[in-house]
Amino acid sequence: MAAPTGPTVRRMQLGWELKKLREKSQLTLEQAVEGLPFSVTKLYRTENGLTALKSAADLRILLDRYGVDADEDIDFLVEIHRDSVNRGWWSVFRNVMPSGMSMFVGLESGARSIRAWQPNVVYGLLQTERYAREMFLTAKPVDETTTAFVERNVQLRMERKKVLHRPHGPLELWTILDEAALRRTVGSPDVMREQYEEIVRLAQQDNVTVQILPMAMAAYWSSFNFALLEFGSPLPTVVQIDTHKVADLTDKDTEIWTFTRRFDALRAAALAPGETPAFLQRLAREI
Repeated sequence: MAAPTGPTVRRMQLGWELKKLREKSQLTLEQAVEGLPFSVTKLYRTENGLTALKSAADLRILLDRYGVDADEDIDFLVEIHRDSVNRGWWSVFRNVMPSGMSMFVGLESGARSIRAWQPNVVYGLLQTERYAREMFLTAKPVDETTTAFVERNVQLRMERKKVLHRPHGPLELWTILDEAALRRTVGSPDVMREQYEEIVRLAQQDNVTVQILPMAMAAYWSSFNFALLEFGSPLPTVVQIDTHKVADLTDKDTEIWTFTRRFDALRAAALAPGETPAFLQRLAREI
């Protein structure tokens, strides 16, 4: 099984390994950092993949505290640390990302699979350049952004799509779209027809599955979008949740269970994947 990729995922992997070692040593966070050159908060954020240790020297100090002395184990964790402090490709877009988005893009870039529900717009990884640009242009006068901001965000969205074609193994994407999101015109009918064609094209790939939930279907429906990101054992599944109040990332078992059930309910109610092309072709004629 291939190792997790990308600095964000490697940072999460290192944090998971360090937390496991600390708990095996029966140390609290306070006991673990006593006399060491970093704080409880720093170790907590490191264990949760929110930040990286400053240096390999700090990592070795922690490993010594936890009684890790096998060269093979130390070298393995030092390699993960080295990868975790690299700058991700998305770092050049940080100035146009809202708070928390950098973390999500890093996880998305390194995920093995994503299961997502999107009731409001076409899911980001499926969007065309024209569709994405029209979305940002529509919001431009409301959010008081600049043309440069719009173009940088369009570039970011197109870069993110490359995860579907990455050479070391493309992302496995299973997306459920609400019919209303596909009927809402973004830009113009021509933009929408091009967008429908792009969804059909991507859904022909073995690693992409797209289902549509018809508006006439009397079934479970969620008003906000969410995505379940999986990285492979031993890393936990992470769910990204968007509501009108907050965007959140969590790996709590109860949340993963809840949103897995929600996704399964939506998947069961939606049209079969094989019906997606015909449905979109009908929308293209009607728009």
